[in-house]
Order: sequence, then C-alpha cells, then structure tokens
Amino acid sequence: MRPPYLFLDIDGVLIPFPDAEGSTPATHARHDVVPTGRSADDPVTIWLNPAHGPMLMEVIRTGMVTPFWCTSWRQDAATLIGPLLGLPPLPHVDLPRPKITTSHPNGYLWKRDYVDAWLADAPAVWIDDDFTDLDHSWAAERTARGAATLLVQPDPRAGLQAEHLAEVRAWAGRLLAVRTGAPAAPSGTEAA
Repeated sequence: MRPPYLFLDIDGVLIPFPDAEGSTPATHARHDVVPTGRSADDPVTIWLNPAHGPMLMEVIRTGMVTPFWCTSWRQDAATLIGPLLGLPPLPHVDLPRPKITTSHPNGYLWKRDYVDAWLADAPAVWIDDDFTDLDHSWAAERTARGAATLLVQPDPRAGLQAEHLAEVRAWAGRLLAVRTGAPAAPSGTEAA
C-alpha cells in the first residue's frame, strides 16, 4: 500500500514572510532565483534555511510518506528551490494559475479543490501556512470518511520548524501502525 502523500508548500513554509521590520529569520540565507517566465536580469530574492533540506530528507528517507510539492511555484519548486536545499527532484501537484486576488476566494485555501480532486480518497499530510478553519474542517471530514488527513500550519514569518516534521513523522507512524496492525512506535522513534 502506498504511503500517505506529503504535500509541501514553499511561501510561508520554506520561504518565510518578512516581519513588520522587513526582517527574515537569521537562520535563512539569501538566494536570487529566476522562476519560469522571468528573465535572468529580473530575479526573485528568496530566503531559505539550509537546515530544511536535511530535516525534510530525514522524513522522506523513512519511506512513510510520498513527497510532492504543492505550491504556486509549480515545477520551479523541483528545479529552483529543491536543489538549493539539497533535495532530490520531487514531483509537484500541477496547480492552475487562477485569477484571484486572495488566497481564500471561497473562504478556504484556493489550492484545496485541486488537491481534493487529485487525492481522491488517498491519505495525506499537507504543510501550508495558509489554511483557514474551513480547511481544517475539510481535513477532519476526510479523516472521518477514512482518508486520513493532517494539516500542519507553520507561522508564515517563522516557517517550517523541527516540531512540524516531528508531528508528520508521528502521524505517519500511527497511520502505518493502523494499516499493518503493528503497535505504534513511541513518539520520536518512528524511523528507528
């Protein structure tokens, strides 16, 4: 049986938003990248934490999740962001480019309709900074229907933290134990 999907956003998760003074966390390093559709003389400046790559690889190497980018960076996630973090090429959910002025045009994260259709009844953990209460209700409803769903929501100014990935590993370990009928490993030992 395929492990649950791990959907990973970038903006607000790997690239933190600046605080009120325009600062990003001291843990993050500056990079200039050229996304698809932009010219080399018009790069985008981003800030990434070099520790995120190894942290994510620890989770990916367990085999307890199937990682996918789920971001408006689309294929640029695998070609621009992933390599800067030392990540292997990961597939991405092929999200459209909607003409919207808010991330929540229907009161919930705009990506959700596409993710829901793509997932069907597959289990998933989704890390994104932009969920609303309606997204959390959607995840609870999916879980109640038998499609285990965990939403992890980092603070967009701090981004992904070790405790978020510990939560992912613990959740995936519990799900694996339920699927195999094995006892769940104690918290923090799922990959042992």
